[in-house]
Amino acid sequence: MSKATFDPTCYNKSGNETFQQVLDKHLSRRTALKSTLGLGALTALSTFGLAGCGSDSDSGKANGGSGTNPEVANRSTAVLNFESIPGSLLDAVAVPAGYSAQVLVPWGTPLNAKASAWDNAGNNSAEDQANAMGMNHDGMHFFPLNDAADDGLLCINHEYIEPDALHPSGPTTDAGTNLRTSAEEIRKEINAHGVSVVRVKLTGNQWAIVDNDPLNRRFTAATVMDMAGPLAYTSYLETRFSPDGSQTRGTLNNCGNGYTPWGTYLTCEENWPGYFVNKGTKTEEQNRIGVSGSGTRYGWDDLAGDADERLDEFTRFDVTPTAASAAADYRNEANGFGYIVEIDPYNANARAVKRTALGRFRHEGCAFGKLEAGKPIVFYSGHDSKFEYIYKFVSDAVWDPADANPASRRAVGDKYMDHGTLYVAKFSEDGAGTWLPLTMNSPTTGGGVLGDTFDSLAAILLNTAGAADLVGATPMDRPEWTTVDPFTGTVYLTLTNNSSRTEANVANPRLKNYFGHIIRWDEGSDATSFSWDIFLFGSPASADADTNLSGLTELNMFASPDGLAFDERGILWVQTDNGAADVTSYTNDQMLAIVPSAMVDEQGQQQVVNGGNQTQLKRFFVGPNGCEVTGFAISPDYKSVFINIQHPENWPYSDNAAEQTPAGQTVRPRAATVVIRRHDGGEIGV
Repeated sequence: MSKATFDPTCYNKSGNETFQQVLDKHLSRRTALKSTLGLGALTALSTFGLAGCGSDSDSGKANGGSGTNPEVANRSTAVLNFESIPGSLLDAVAVPAGYSAQVLVPWGTPLNAKASAWDNAGNNSAEDQANAMGMNHDGMHFFPLNDAADDGLLCINHEYIEPDALHPSGPTTDAGTNLRTSAEEIRKEINAHGVSVVRVKLTGNQWAIVDNDPLNRRFTAATVMDMAGPLAYTSYLETRFSPDGSQTRGTLNNCGNGYTPWGTYLTCEENWPGYFVNKGTKTEEQNRIGVSGSGTRYGWDDLAGDADERLDEFTRFDVTPTAASAAADYRNEANGFGYIVEIDPYNANARAVKRTALGRFRHEGCAFGKLEAGKPIVFYSGHDSKFEYIYKFVSDAVWDPADANPASRRAVGDKYMDHGTLYVAKFSEDGAGTWLPLTMNSPTTGGGVLGDTFDSLAAILLNTAGAADLVGATPMDRPEWTTVDPFTGTVYLTLTNNSSRTEANVANPRLKNYFGHIIRWDEGSDATSFSWDIFLFGSPASADADTNLSGLTELNMFASPDGLAFDERGILWVQTDNGAADVTSYTNDQMLAIVPSAMVDEQGQQQVVNGGNQTQLKRFFVGPNGCEVTGFAISPDYKSVFINIQHPENWPYSDNAAEQTPAGQTVRPRAATVVIRRHDGGEIGV
């Protein structure tokens, strides 16, 4: 989530036991360790299992971790071979010695001949923007072409827009009412949202866009998309545009991402509720998820009913009921948002499809668990708001390795993502956890079942967070990106921060969680059990031991972990979206690297980051002033890493991302992808 977006209001009124309360109890059970082993050992909680996702092994259960885990031999041999770099406060990126950083496909780069070249004065049209790279790059993945490491497709999210940057003179408004008046400007903003698919190729040591490639294309906030899964073709999705509930237009606030084993891209709709308004009586689910009752984020609804609009393109953002039926107005338009959206990057004619079975909320990331033939596929996703939940979806279909190279990727997506069970996490203080199913027969904390409140599975999925409230899920500190260790199957998730936390505990003895942490878990012997622990706490290096629980130093301190990704070598890449002054005064947002599965003690037990091993965590990259570092992709040969720079202040100055903008000089800032390579052409990081 970018700094430029509004901080989501806490809409969770369930009163469920919060994660801070669970963590306090969890750690209080181990207070004896503090006196015998010291704070570093207490922080480590070093006996953590390594059972893979869906494993039949009991070694992942929270049992104190006695004995040697038999799966510990299945760990990465990668060794980080770069020096951790110092922090940076420049209008330039910083990389380790021996590396270079190139600016690639910045906002406004034409994807085809329909778009005019980038105009630095801001005169590009809405049509230009519909055929050019969107604004504020975010989640991203690299899809190779022809099994090549130097030729492929980047799928890049565009989270949100900055109206003043799109319109250098500012958005046009009515002097009396302050309402938006320009349809062209709003269309340009709509077209700057969504996802870009762009072909890039390496020539020599430089990557470049392949101009006018037939696979280059945009998905915007107006692109027609299909609905699939339990909500498709139900009354909940009926609108004037799609009376049968089969389609919607556009995808919004695309932040985190994922991909599938069959070669498709997953983009996640995060802070979409603010794009809609209900000026009448809001529904229960609209109140729970945060649809506004007064106005929208960018005022796109200001032109509702305007004679110039095409197919109700602006009216649809006002979801106030106005007609006799849902098929005659847009009361259900917001119901078409809040999903995981699947895109086939290799098929220029394929429509994007929204997978409703994976739940409807403010999705942040979507990662699949470790694959095993004959067992279901599991997808994990967090709800990025304060005191919200962590979810997993388990497919009904079991994995068939032949589906990795299908004739129809859409059909394989239907097979694994439209039918299954959605679960929400409940954490217990003994280091165990329970996945609570969200089905009609699921028990609620009030003594009934979800079927007493909801009339169908579709209704449960429409108000996923409300259903999770009722079954007693654990509210978390803004669950963000999820990733899975390719060696162990352990799942890692960033909890970026929660400034509303007011109670101190052993793990977070500060009054507010400004710095965030990374949690991890292993699946248990069945679909409903897991074991968990805290892998890494963010903190300033200068903080006391009760705050700096991972023993961070100036060379690896960070706050607000956000983007998170493993590469196939077992290296975990951690990106930040920091707003904590104690860290921002030293460095801009950054990306760090660590190899978790290699961190074991003499007994072969998996460790967490602590005062004795924190040098394993190294700062690899720092972004320019004002930016968020986000999005991660890597080429199949591990020789090129792609990172996105979102909302920079005064960058880029040139194609060399590390070249600083000269003092006193101002450039028109553009979000962009940065490609990092070694001077000697070797693998990144090792």
